[in-house]
Amino acid sequence: MWKVAAVAFALLIPFSGIAHAYSERVALVIGISDYAHIAPLRNTVNDARALSDALGKIGFEVETALDLDREGLVARMGEFAFRAETAEVSLIYFAGHGVAVQGRNFLLPADANPQSNSDLPLQAVLLDDLMAVADRARRMKIIILDSCRNNPLPGVLLPDQVEVWPADLSEGRTVAVGEGAGGGLAPPSPDRGTLVAFAARDGEVAFDGEGDNSPFAAALTTHLLEPGLEISLMFRKVRDAVLAETGNLQEPHTYGSLPGLPFFLSEPVAEATDLAAAWADLRPDQEAQITAMAEAGDARALLGLAYMRLHPDAPGYDPAAAAGFLEQSAALGSAEAQFELGRLYERGVGVREDWTRALELFRAAAAQDLPDAINELGFLHFTGALEVQMDQTEALTLFRRAADLRQPEAMFNVASFINGGHVPGAGPAEAAEYLYDALRAGSTQVFEVLRDRPEAFSAETRRAFQQRLSEVGFYDGPIDADFGPGTQRAIRRAFGLLDG
Repeated sequence: MWKVAAVAFALLIPFSGIAHAYSERVALVIGISDYAHIAPLRNTVNDARALSDALGKIGFEVETALDLDREGLVARMGEFAFRAETAEVSLIYFAGHGVAVQGRNFLLPADANPQSNSDLPLQAVLLDDLMAVADRARRMKIIILDSCRNNPLPGVLLPDQVEVWPADLSEGRTVAVGEGAGGGLAPPSPDRGTLVAFAARDGEVAFDGEGDNSPFAAALTTHLLEPGLEISLMFRKVRDAVLAETGNLQEPHTYGSLPGLPFFLSEPVAEATDLAAAWADLRPDQEAQITAMAEAGDARALLGLAYMRLHPDAPGYDPAAAAGFLEQSAALGSAEAQFELGRLYERGVGVREDWTRALELFRAAAAQDLPDAINELGFLHFTGALEVQMDQTEALTLFRRAADLRQPEAMFNVASFINGGHVPGAGPAEAAEYLYDALRAGSTQVFEVLRDRPEAFSAETRRAFQQRLSEVGFYDGPIDADFGPGTQRAIRRAFGLLDG
């Protein structure tokens, strides 16, 4: 859906639904067993190899990193971050020692030898850093930690505050150190759209297991291979299997928010997915499980039921029922439900048309940093739609805020403002950087503008964009503002098309 601005801007893009053209799924699997200075671990490398094999079988491009020192691990993370930018899904698995200090989780590479808390930032890798690496992917980001099988640093990190485990848990993986520690890793705070899975709930231990793999790794590799299993149900099955295996002593837990799209790790991602159609295709047995989760108050399950009833070709098409499910999900705090319900009120689908209510819902979703809602509000302020007062300054503020959250259309919109000379202090180089980031983030609309309508941008911006493509190795032609075959190939490569 295109809307042309009324002044000398390139096309500005509102929210237009899911439209991605590339479905690569990439994984970085890390296993650290052979520690040089602290207690080695028995099963972590076995677990990493087993998970790599399972992920490869379901279509992931897997990089396996075993027993790396910190320098090697950081280098692999940097390489993976670049690859993840054009992937629909990025997954990182870590099996090894980890510690929590004052609410921050540190993962220890093979050469770690900290003698105090202050050594950790230079010798370990923060969980936050792993999340930032995965976060570049376009649709789904997953971090899985099967770490901390015992106390790797007894008497080293704040020894007066280290939890001492009972004898029957001495073979567990986790020790927490730091102010107010109560055992286990600290709860993470992933960004929207990032799922973090712990082998054991924060503050609890995870076991190494009696066989070649930990209980968590064994359950995970088994259920990863189960065809047609929606990801929320897959992690529930993993949890139930680990609880059964450990006599309820270890309970895996997930943190963060899954996107509204139903997702199947065992199946490739569709190239262009309509949310309603995707949920309507869910198997009947899984729909029953989603319904049970919704009845128990699961906000994402309610969202899924709403999408099922918004597909016009499905037998259960019922926009009014969909609005009811969205109301429930929105009341539970789902920003995506708030946004989708606002769109129904905007169009009068399943509810009476009510632009005031639509704006209230868009603003509620934006207050929770839902990037699509922020970009849409920016567009409404730019165009004056829904009787919103036109305000170019507010529109730019909103576009920049959504761009900071890597919303691709918002990045494109900021580039359009800069290109038009409407952002003091910013010029062609900044516009080109936003365009490059928008292209890497995966918007088909951005790709199509750069391919078909590059003249929408000034010659100076086009030259700066060619220079940016050259700097990252996608382009080796002249910097001449001519988007001919060489530049077009570079645009395709930057977008992630392998035949670019």
